[in-house]
Amino acid sequence: MTLVELIGRADERTLAASAVACLDRCLPLLEYVEGAERIGLDTDEALRPLWVAVEGGDAWLGRLRRVAAVVERVAGAAPGELAGFAIRMAAAVPAAYDETALRAWAQDCSAAVLEVHLRLDGAAPGGHPARVEAYRAGDTDGISPLTAGELRRQCQLLDMLSGDSGGGLNHALQLSNEGKRVLRAAASRRARSTG
Repeated sequence: MTLVELIGRADERTLAASAVACLDRCLPLLEYVEGAERIGLDTDEALRPLWVAVEGGDAWLGRLRRVAAVVERVAGAAPGELAGFAIRMAAAVPAAYDETALRAWAQDCSAAVLEVHLRLDGAAPGGHPARVEAYRAGDTDGISPLTAGELRRQCQLLDMLSGDSGGGLNHALQLSNEGKRVLRAAASRRARSTG
């Protein structure tokens, strides 16, 4: 099943968790924004409480919006190309815990993270939304290893959460943490090569 199909059949809880996972994986990009440390955001722990209990509802969404507001504050520190994707995801957190809104957010977050990986891989220096959408729809011809890994993680994560019998969320968290480590390493290599 393609990534688009997996998101299309996901329930509210799965959509919320998958979108938070995408945002969480991109938080290390904020570490490369000059002045961002003054914002006081722990990029490893900021979203962990929301992972531990994706109970859904407006109260949970309110907690997410409070973290998202902190992420958005980095926008004032001239975030640059990649960190801007994390800020975009944070700014798009839905106003209500609604399946339609959550699905749109999850789709956008999914595409944004794949775009980040493409750019880190140097495969699409100026961005290539059409290529991202092709990958999400199952056409992976010419996909780079870094982006292929992220695509695979997103599909696995959605599959785990949709069949969750109690342990799926923990496994999804581990998988997302692996993706965060990969993205952080790729961002670090890019920073060294351009700095």
